[in-house]
Amino acid sequence: MLTFNSSPEHFTVEEIAAYPPSGEGAHTFLWIEKRGLTTFDAIARIAAALKIAPRDMGYAGLKDRHALTRQWLSIPGKFEVETQVGTAGTADATIPYAFGDDLIVLAATPHPHKLRLGHLRGNRFEVVLTGSATLGEVDALATRFAALVATGVPNRFGAQRFGASGDNAAAGLALLRGERRERDRRRRRLLLSALQSAVFNRALELRAATGDLAEVRPGDVLQKTASGGLFVSTDPAIDQGRVASGEVVPTGPLPGGREIEPPPDTPARALEDQAIAAVGATREDFARAGRELPGARRPVLLKVTVEGEGFVREPAGATPDEAGDSDAPARAVRLRFALPAGGYATVLIEALLRSPT
Repeated sequence: MLTFNSSPEHFTVEEIAAYPPSGEGAHTFLWIEKRGLTTFDAIARIAAALKIAPRDMGYAGLKDRHALTRQWLSIPGKFEVETQVGTAGTADATIPYAFGDDLIVLAATPHPHKLRLGHLRGNRFEVVLTGSATLGEVDALATRFAALVATGVPNRFGAQRFGASGDNAAAGLALLRGERRERDRRRRRLLLSALQSAVFNRALELRAATGDLAEVRPGDVLQKTASGGLFVSTDPAIDQGRVASGEVVPTGPLPGGREIEPPPDTPARALEDQAIAAVGATREDFARAGRELPGARRPVLLKVTVEGEGFVREPAGATPDEAGDSDAPARAVRLRFALPAGGYATVLIEALLRSPT
């Protein structure tokens, strides 16, 4: 049986930038590599070393702690990495190549503005499943992986979205109701978004329990795959064909004051109202948050892109003969794939292994 151990040795994440830094400007984009740290851990350590406020640093997305990850951060000012050559005199100061054994800077490039949350296309992943599996078990895994690539993965939020104790959504509900205060804007935004994520996950569960995730229901808010534009389905029969062709995809709610909602008295609206009620909130609660929580829509299915040789079986056995034996049990399977921004590799792994990671 093969299992997944989320660690830097078995899990690599690399951010796919929405755009490259321009090479000019008043900010510096840092391409960092970290091990066993959250994105906020990395930001705090760099900010403390450079004597800048963490809020002045930018990031496009949060990366897993229990992994080897590479991502962009931005800092105000022009900096060069100490080991960088050929750029003397173009920066205001230098920064260390390493901020500890678990955090290094691979590149530093100027850019006109701060990096903003969401400014990424997605992430590349390399996942190593370890243990022992027969040839038949590996073939079954390969078949399931190919099916997930073909049909997509349920786009739910992974457990890490809800904090180490799993209580971020409950804290977000307390904030939304005014029962809790949080001065740290980043922390407040994180907790409120966890509550939105809990609503979305519940809506996904309800869709799966009452039909296919990709089934178009009256009132569904659909997203155009090419442009990202949103519209309400008025003819599910026609739109179902568009879903089948990949032109559009149904979406679920990230509730807020300006979110596009299914019309009242439609099956899609009733399902989403049920999901909101399941977390202990109402639409009015989210609407009162105003500009702080505008809301959004999220596709219910996630497209998986194979990177290179996407599924590689690594045979068990220490000798060359055993390693070359195609019938030998597998000691590991290596997966390489990419997901759009906001997608969780752990959700794909759970679907593949049919068990929680």
